[in-house]
Amino acid sequence: SDLTNLTITNVAAARFLHDGGFDASGRYFLVAANASNKVAIVDTKENKLVGLVETGPTPHPGRGANFIHPKFGPVWATSHLGDETIVLIGTDPKKHPKQAW
Repeated sequence: SDLTNLTITNVAAARFLHDGGFDASGRYFLVAANASNKVAIVDTKENKLVGLVETGPTPHPGRGANFIHPKFGPVWATSHLGDETIVLIGTDPKKHPKQAW
């Protein structure tokens, strides 16, 4: 990486993006939009928003967890602030398109 010639890309998503993490492939960045009760998915290879998932009240702003679900394939998981809800978001649009965001 060339730290003296950084590229900045603005991506319209949802209010307010606050902390996130990469999927297992390292291509997709999933970030909580707490004020909108959504998780935004950004394709870091194409530099564009590829998904905006409704999650219910206050998705947890944080790294999340990646694992392989036996039925849905690769997923990214995060909890919610103030309750026991956990959301799973599919992260393999090529092999599991019906489950991907």
